[in-house]
Amino acid sequence: MEHQVLAEFVRMLKVSRDTRIAAKVLQYFSIMIQNLCREHAIYYCFSNGHINSIITHEYEFHVSDIALYYVSFIRAVGGKLNKDTICLLLKVQEGTVTSFSLYTEALRFAQHGDKMIQASIRSLTLSIYNVSDDMICQFLMTPPESEYFSDLILKLREECVHLDATVCSMRKNYSSDKRTELMSGIDKLLDDLYYIKDLLCLGKSHLNTVVFHKLLGLLVVPIMIPLMQLGKSTGVKISSVTSLYLLSRLLQVVDKKEMLDSVASLILYPHVASCPVFDTEGYATDRSQVKTTSDQLNDIEQILNSSFESHDNGEAFGDILEPKLSAHHLLSFQWDRVQERVGILSYIFSDNQGLLFASLMLLLILAESNDLDNLLASVFGFHQKTAETDDSVDSKLFDGIIFLKCIPQILNALLNIVGSYTPSSTLNQWHAAWFLLKVIDLQRSRLGHHELHLFNVNIRLNASFHKAREHLLDEVSGCWFDYIVDTFEKEWISCKKALEESSRNKDLFFLLQIAFHKPSSDGNNIDAWQRMVDAVKIFVLHLQLKAYVLDGCIPNNSPINSRTTSLPNPGSILALDLSIVNFGSEVTLGSGIPCKISFSKVGVRDIYMIPVAKGLCGKLLLVEKHPFRSQTGTVLAIARLAGLTPNIDENGTWLHLCIREFNPKFLDKRSDLNLPNHETDARWTLGFSDAEACEAAFSLIAEQTCNQRSFTESLLAPSLYGNLLGGGEDIQSS
Repeated sequence: MEHQVLAEFVRMLKVSRDTRIAAKVLQYFSIMIQNLCREHAIYYCFSNGHINSIITHEYEFHVSDIALYYVSFIRAVGGKLNKDTICLLLKVQEGTVTSFSLYTEALRFAQHGDKMIQASIRSLTLSIYNVSDDMICQFLMTPPESEYFSDLILKLREECVHLDATVCSMRKNYSSDKRTELMSGIDKLLDDLYYIKDLLCLGKSHLNTVVFHKLLGLLVVPIMIPLMQLGKSTGVKISSVTSLYLLSRLLQVVDKKEMLDSVASLILYPHVASCPVFDTEGYATDRSQVKTTSDQLNDIEQILNSSFESHDNGEAFGDILEPKLSAHHLLSFQWDRVQERVGILSYIFSDNQGLLFASLMLLLILAESNDLDNLLASVFGFHQKTAETDDSVDSKLFDGIIFLKCIPQILNALLNIVGSYTPSSTLNQWHAAWFLLKVIDLQRSRLGHHELHLFNVNIRLNASFHKAREHLLDEVSGCWFDYIVDTFEKEWISCKKALEESSRNKDLFFLLQIAFHKPSSDGNNIDAWQRMVDAVKIFVLHLQLKAYVLDGCIPNNSPINSRTTSLPNPGSILALDLSIVNFGSEVTLGSGIPCKISFSKVGVRDIYMIPVAKGLCGKLLLVEKHPFRSQTGTVLAIARLAGLTPNIDENGTWLHLCIREFNPKFLDKRSDLNLPNHETDARWTLGFSDAEACEAAFSLIAEQTCNQRSFTESLLAPSLYGNLLGGGEDIQSS
């Protein structure tokens, strides 16, 4: 009976041209297969050939949602595959697979525009690869089926080129639409990389070899040849910063030893090729198994100079490079003559901060990897790996050529950025500090206090700390000083987290963002807010840099004691809890000054103006006198003291006040600070009986604002005037 039901559904598909019937049949089969639990039921369903008939039926995929129903169906079939059931869907002749409809039909949707369909197909292919035996793998790795992997990598390469074009376009003409396009491209890139990682993690040796060689030959090598000035153009035109970004992203995701060693060898190749050779016969333990240095270089040179129009030429590089540069190859060169302006060093020594950051990031990802070959790590100068190098090789002959010997120049470049203060420098300062800590940490045993002093690290950090303090003191005098302490405590936590983040977990978007980041300069309160936040960020950054250089760690707790923030300020005119004062609250009039204000809906009102500062909180209360209680009133309006900027009008009896209209909490949630801001501040105009009363109101607001500002500065004082690095003399500022 079950056989007849399946056959009847297949017959319905063949005789009906109604796509609605096809959709219902596919939907029914998807549900049925998903609910098959017993093995004999699955065997029966798969063994009668009806599943293959449904898979190979010609559907009108351009109509309605047939494609979605079809992919859902084959995904359900894939979910029931194991090493036994997969054989039921194959056609085999003389021990060779001749047809596998489920796989070949699924690949038709591999590059589908719908993300859900594409994700389903990738999940299906992973299921197939995971349960495939050698016979099935042979079919999958043979053309035309094997072209899927080439197409996958070539499509990824196209995405890389498009990503770079978007970045270049944003440098010239930034827009939110282009940013959205860029973020979408990055998400697509990461999805593809994680899929490739999943392929390489299946443990199938044949599959791993094919995917790895195609990834290396069709993506990595074409990117690295122009990047490292290794040979002729490969036809892949991607800017240097984007290329370094892509390689770093690749190593973050596809962190396989073979990929790490291959990229490291390609980075070393320009220096190997440019150095004189000396005899290392004593180091080659079995020279019959190792290509001579000149032979390997000739092989690499031949591939580098070949055309990359053919897929085979690109993929051939994987076979040549797979036996990485060995100890014999590395020891065959006089590393003391390495050229500093070749390969990746040309980017490290570049005046372009984006190139400096991107090249350092690539090296740091290699440095923090536990799988990078010890000899390669020793050549780069990654200290934690040097100690693990085989004792049979005199690693001192080539220890630290690429990294360690460049430490003074790297530290100098990073310190220059940390100490720079321009409208667009905050982002770069933040990331330069992260790189600085990573470089120091990477060479901590070699960079003690004495070495850091020789490199002027302490002196340079002290000088930039003074600048950071001056900028923060400017903000204490600004219109957002009331948020400084709260921002300080938040930034202490976020800065510590950011500085301690490993290179493998760091979001590398900043490498691209540097190229098009432009701070807003509209001159409004939002810009003033961002300027205050940036000043606090950089000051906190310097405090944590100081702590790390001195002690090797960053304190968990902020140096500001926020528990004292509730204490009243000297000279506070009202003893009330400002945190609970709201519209409609009843308060004592105290020494409030009578005045008038005109509201758009209720007209002119007689009120009392009461400025109050308590701890970090300062508010201006507009209070209407109670009709029956002469010493109390009802709050009609509230404004923060900070940012009022009181101004007496020419007639002497009007006091103009600027009222901040937006909430910084909403600003923190904005994903793009480069978007224009159009918020405008509100204005209050208070009318007084005479000029003397207006002057008194002006003075009272100024006094309470000064009290609030002084309290803020007293909390910051220990951090502002603490001890500097190396016992340097502090400059007292007021």
